[in-house]
Amino acid sequence: MDNYIELALRTEPTAEQYETIAQRLADPQVIRLLHAFVGLATETGEILDALKKYVFYGKPLDLVNLAEEIGDLNWYEAIATDALAILLEQNPNDLEKTIKETNIAKLKARYPDKFSETNAVIRDLSTERDILNEVEESKKMIRYGEEKNG
Repeated sequence: MDNYIELALRTEPTAEQYETIAQRLADPQVIRLLHAFVGLATETGEILDALKKYVFYGKPLDLVNLAEEIGDLNWYEAIATDALAILLEQNPNDLEKTIKETNIAKLKARYPDKFSETNAVIRDLSTERDILNEVEESKKMIRYGEEKNG
């Protein structure tokens, strides 16, 4: 396919759309979220690379380094939680607690007794969404960029 780049570029946003995207980056908290999530992806990649080298190449698994990388993940998670808390006008510690409690509630709905491959594949997405909606309502969370009601 000689014209792949040309065909791919047809799906790229326009200059005007990029301007709109740039405006979304005007909020420092959005920039902090971007930094945090890029960092999480990067640190996760480092962990996966260490595991790949151990499993596929037979190199030693550096457990001290894995623990350090988990620390880096925790750091980026703290930045993301704080930025999200500012956007939601909440206390970061309260938001962290809510996030963890919601995660456990979702996992209990997905795996009532214990993990199973069946429940991992055949999920009750409606129930999981209901759990998230309950939190959204009780914490008066809104989607960023939408107007708050009253």
